[in-house]
Amino acid sequence: MELTGRDFDRIPRRNVRVPVVEFARLWLTAERQYERERTWAALGVVDVCRWIACATVRLETGRTFLAYAPVTERTGLAHEETIEAECLAAQRLWLRRPIPGYLVNRPGWLDSVVATLEWAWHRSGVPPLDIPAHSQG
Repeated sequence: MELTGRDFDRIPRRNVRVPVVEFARLWLTAERQYERERTWAALGVVDVCRWIACATVRLETGRTFLAYAPVTERTGLAHEETIEAECLAAQRLWLRRPIPGYLVNRPGWLDSVVATLEWAWHRSGVPPLDIPAHSQG
């Protein structure tokens, strides 16, 4: 997904508990990494960033849709209550044993989702990706 300044300006400030500029830099880095690598781990970060930012996802086919919550697949705009609920759902899924089959086939996705939510919402840990100092749009 190609990001513009308008995408970053539309990030609801109440949806992140880290500085918005840091979140925007992570989102940009994640989108670029996913474009290069197409890994499940990179997609996990992208999924969370798009949802928290209330982004409209534009597919290569031209189809657009509002980003949905990565774990619960909840539709609608992210807000404080749904972000906290998503954090709890992600943590429960992360602890679940046996690991659901669909997660076995998505290596690194859930770890990235949990790490991104923990960093952006709970201000815990470090960003899930290394953010280059020159990461500008």
